[in-house]
Amino acid sequence: MLTVSNLTAHYGASQALFGVDLTVGAGQVATLLGRNGMGKTTTINTIMGIVKATAGSVVFDGQELTGIKSHQIARLGLGLVPEGRQIFPNLSAMENLVATASNHLGAPDPWTVARVLALFPELEARTGSMGNLLSGGEQQMLAIGRALMTNPKLLILDEATEGLAPLVRQKIWSALSEIASGGMSILVVDKNLHDLMRIADMNHILRRGRVVWRGDSAALEEDVQARESYLGL
Repeated sequence: MLTVSNLTAHYGASQALFGVDLTVGAGQVATLLGRNGMGKTTTINTIMGIVKATAGSVVFDGQELTGIKSHQIARLGLGLVPEGRQIFPNLSAMENLVATASNHLGAPDPWTVARVLALFPELEARTGSMGNLLSGGEQQMLAIGRALMTNPKLLILDEATEGLAPLVRQKIWSALSEIASGGMSILVVDKNLHDLMRIADMNHILRRGRVVWRGDSAALEEDVQARESYLGL
């Protein structure tokens, strides 16, 4: 579904990515792990065309993405839940959902408002509330729902549960597990390793803009040295 090869990116004269390689298979949940400042968000933003790649390749569903504008990349079937949620604060929760709604790729069982509210019932009573009046957990659910309303083939989440209470985090993980069970590919960044490993098929660890470890969750569970060296766990 997604193949990133030798991806390089810069911020001005400063190089941030040094040949990143990662893959997300069809129907697979993949993670991008690492300490703060290692290049996780930059990798996601480069995949999405928000940061311009200076070298390398990003191929999604058989199509090269480098050089394509962000809105065109999104229309190809990539749905982004950005770090910090970035919902529209002056729109209601319902307006946030319908503002991005589309099924131009012709999904046979598309995500609708009713389906999103069934996934996140906490939002049902809040559909008329403005985005900036929602709690952090409600905003994250709304951000995920907004991305799902574009009916993507690949859902990308940057810091899926950052700053959320433990109970809310578990609701997010349960929702992602349900989304994955429907066959959607997911690439997720988060620091809650043990929760991630329960749903992840493949893990990638970044260190200073390079992928230094990759493997399935069973291998990561066994590799204590890698977790201690690269994740501080």
